[in-house]
Amino acid sequence: MKFILILFAFALAAWYLSYSATRLDRLHHRVETSWANLDGLLQRRAAIAIEIARSEISDPASAMLLTFAAHQAREASVRDRSQAETGLSGALGILLETSSHISGEIEKDLIRELRELTEKIKMAVAMHVDAVTRTQLVRKKWINRIFRLAGTAPEPVTYEFEGDVL
Repeated sequence: MKFILILFAFALAAWYLSYSATRLDRLHHRVETSWANLDGLLQRRAAIAIEIARSEISDPASAMLLTFAAHQAREASVRDRSQAETGLSGALGILLETSSHISGEIEKDLIRELRELTEKIKMAVAMHVDAVTRTQLVRKKWINRIFRLAGTAPEPVTYEFEGDVL
C-alpha cells in the first residue's frame, strides 16, 4: 500500500511538472506570436511612412526626415529597435498634427490608413506586453526555476518603444 501511495505521489508530481512545462511552452509561443504580429504591423507602418514621404503631404525636409526614420526603423537591429521605432513615432506624430490641411484623396487615404494602423499597433503592443508579463510571472515561480522548466527559451522582454504613445 505504501508503494502505491509513493507511486501515486511520484506520478502526480511528474504530471504537474509536465503540465507546468507545457504551460510555459505555450506562453513562450504566445510571446513569439504576439511579437511577430507586432513586428509585421511596425514594418507596415514604416512602409506607409515611406509612401507618405513620397506623396504631396510633406514638404521636402519633412519627407527626408520621415524617410530616414522609416528606413532606420525597418533596418534596425534588435538592440537599436526601440530608438528607431521611437524616432519614427515622433516623425509620424509631427506629421499627424499637421495633417488637417490635406486635400488630395490619395493623401487622405494614406493618413486614414496610418491612423487605423496606429490603433492596431496599440492593441498589438498591449497584447505583447500582456504575454510577456504573464510569461515572466510564471517563469519566476520557484518550481519552474528549480526544475528549469523553461528550458533554453530566452527570458521574454518588452522594448522601450512599447511604452511610447504611438
